[in-house]
Amino acid sequence: MIQELEDVVLTADLPKQGLTRGDIGTVVLVHEQGKGYEVEFTALDGETIAIVTLTSDQVRPTRPKEIAHARDLSANP
Repeated sequence: MIQELEDVVLTADLPKQGLTRGDIGTVVLVHEQGKGYEVEFTALDGETIAIVTLTSDQVRPTRPKEIAHARDLSANP
């Protein structure tokens, strides 16, 4: 089970929050033994982009040998 303070990968686009599949966030709260998670997504400068409640199928744990990818949020409306 994913634990609090673990990094997770978003598995679905969340356009209302400006998030896309593959974005990395940090779990700040686990709901109902892993049925859901409160996840904070931040820019590389530490600015919080969104804090979102997600179901377990909307995130997954990070995996060994994965690489992070940066994208410019200023292009989003």
